[in-house]
Amino acid sequence: MLPNDPNMLLSYINTGLRDKYSDLDDMAAAEDFDAHAVSEKLEGAGYSYDSDLKRFVAK
Repeated sequence: MLPNDPNMLLSYINTGLRDKYSDLDDMAAAEDFDAHAVSEKLEGAGYSYDSDLKRFVAK
């Protein structure tokens, strides 16, 4: 289960992307979550996914 708090979610996702997964879609498939829903939640908190860096960054 993913953290509900946007800051905790950001930390969880970026740590997984750094340590274990090649990109957000890979992580979503492995951990069975909706990558689009996570992106929308983090976008609402002021972050966007940078596919070159493979992590969420502040807008």
